[in-house]
Amino acid sequence: MTVIKAATALLPEGWAQDICVTIGVDGTITALEPAPPDIAVDILLPAPSNVHSHAFQRAMAGLTETRGPSGRDSFWTWRQLMFRFLDRLTPADVQAIAAQVQVEMLEAGYAACGEFHYLHHQPGGSPYANLAEMSHAICAAASDSGIGLTLLPVLYQQGGVDGRALGPGQIRFGNDPDRFLALREGAGRALSQLPDDAVLGTAPHSLRAVTAEALNSLAETTTGPFHMHLAEQVGEVEEIASAYGARPVEWLLDTCPPDRRWCLIHCTQMEPHETAALAQTGAVAGLCPITEASLGDGIFDGVRWLDSGGALAVGSDSNIRIALSEELRQLEYSQRLRDRGRAVLAAPGGSTGRRLYEAAATGGAQAMARKAGRIAPGQLADLVALDGSAADLTGRRGDALLDTWIFARDDRLVREVWAAGRHMVRGGRHVARDTVLAGYRACLARLAEAL
Repeated sequence: MTVIKAATALLPEGWAQDICVTIGVDGTITALEPAPPDIAVDILLPAPSNVHSHAFQRAMAGLTETRGPSGRDSFWTWRQLMFRFLDRLTPADVQAIAAQVQVEMLEAGYAACGEFHYLHHQPGGSPYANLAEMSHAICAAASDSGIGLTLLPVLYQQGGVDGRALGPGQIRFGNDPDRFLALREGAGRALSQLPDDAVLGTAPHSLRAVTAEALNSLAETTTGPFHMHLAEQVGEVEEIASAYGARPVEWLLDTCPPDRRWCLIHCTQMEPHETAALAQTGAVAGLCPITEASLGDGIFDGVRWLDSGGALAVGSDSNIRIALSEELRQLEYSQRLRDRGRAVLAAPGGSTGRRLYEAAATGGAQAMARKAGRIAPGQLADLVALDGSAADLTGRRGDALLDTWIFARDDRLVREVWAAGRHMVRGGRHVARDTVLAGYRACLARLAEAL
């Protein structure tokens, strides 16, 4: 049992002072009552989940910022560089990279990670002897980092909605539905070695990469979180509309309606009526504002989504920057640039930071099937403590603390992080940072030699 005393804490009913949070041996919050503290913190918040990560892409951050010799660079040209890079990765590389990614997530204030995991096979496309070898590498990384893991094995069947074969850069992803289910079962066995808060989900990659039949079958026969890319690129929307006679969101709503267990990633290419209708299904919009800006995807219609009652969460996707406060800031600033206004996502008379932060915490917990997102008895102790002694927080109270952190400072304010009660960040440093970083450096050195 651990007791945290917070000078200020954000509870479901609002800000409170001098709160004692008791964490039981099972990693849940058992009480908010006075008790002798084991640790005192300044500002205690529920720690959000990072709902969308491709861990291996962290190792190629900074390598795709050179313009090609002709034409216009885009997501599609970036993807070709990504395909060439991933052909070099071994399970040991993936474990080292994922562990570093997860350490950085925890140090940024995230308590859990949704790993959208599609790198399954050997270079050349042959399965490993253990079909879920790469899933085991992700789980081993989570054991090293202590992060809460929702593992989302990805079904990737085809190179496009026309059913064409996977290209050379995609063959490490590919499975038919039967082999995918066997792989998913193996991923579940890997997860069973982690603490009880680990969760197994399912991720049909996108409408262009899976068949309609496979999508419907997975939605009907699997349990747990269900994540999918949707309406990210103009080219993708045009391809789906040409093949299916409807835009991606329209087709999904008519053919395989999502519900609260779904998390739909990006959704940057939606019409207003699609945004409102999808929001009302209860599905979470999994937004990755830094990556979406990096790839030139477009701007999610956050104003209409929230006004329609939609749930949202954030993720670091390509992991070029792992920065919780920056994801929220980029989300709001993209709306300001589009609409030429300020405090666009705030409720009338309310705080922008508070609305964004609480939405990300509760929406992330929903998307990850994780009983978290609030500081309350019975919830997992996914908690983050900020440094209240920071100069810019002097004299600030309540919502101004969140507004200052998100819009005027950065994640260096993060001092302590607990993931299901595991105290993984202490004094701003992950407890295994040095060991994990050494493994990551060695991995990068091997990749540099190979490339």
